[in-house]
Amino acid sequence: MESYPQAEGQTDVVIKVNYSCTATDETYSAAVVGITSLKLDPDAPFTPYADLTEDQVVGWVKVVLGEEGVQEQQNNAEQTLAYRFYNPVTLPNPWSA
Repeated sequence: MESYPQAEGQTDVVIKVNYSCTATDETYSAAVVGITSLKLDPDAPFTPYADLTEDQVVGWVKVVLGEEGVQEQQNNAEQTLAYRFYNPVTLPNPWSA
């Protein structure tokens, strides 16, 4: 997480969260990573940095990404897992044979 030391009268205000979305099977796992920016909502209760929980920060990321964005990240992780052992090859153009 990145934070401002001081912002709007608060200390250690989180402004960016690095996140990962992971897919696993019986043996392997794959992850996609991203960064989301946050804005301090002066109308929302402020949680001091030392009191933040993983669930709270994950909730912020999910709100920013939205339901479709969360699903897209999960799909990307699952595709990465599914294709991790495929080695692409370059084929000649079929019209050049």
